[in-house]
Order: sequence, then C-alpha cells, then structure tokens
Amino acid sequence: MTEIQLLTPAQVGKILGVTPSTLCRLRQTGKGPRFVWVTDHTPRYREDELLAYIEERAS
Repeated sequence: MTEIQLLTPAQVGKILGVTPSTLCRLRQTGKGPRFVWVTDHTPRYREDELLAYIEERAS
C-alpha cells in the first residue's frame, strides 16, 4: 500500500510561491490544485495531485 502524503495549505503555498490567502481564493474559485477536506475547516492537498497541477500548468 502506498502512503499518501497530505500537505497543509502553508506547505502548498510555499511550494507554489503564493500566500495562504491566495491559495484560499484559488480553492474558492476552483482554479487551484485539487484538495480534500479532512474536517470542515481543514483542507489538505495530496502531494500527487499538487504535482499533477504543477505539471498541467507548466504545459
């Protein structure tokens, strides 16, 4: 079984070079990387989904 790495918004923001508020705005508009809600107030980003998002944007 492969272990899934879940990243926090702070970690993703650092990787993408955006602020947490920009990342929140991307979530709200559906333009950012895919994410999952761990709880009602805890979004997390799968590492593989983030890498796919970066690859898609680089193409």
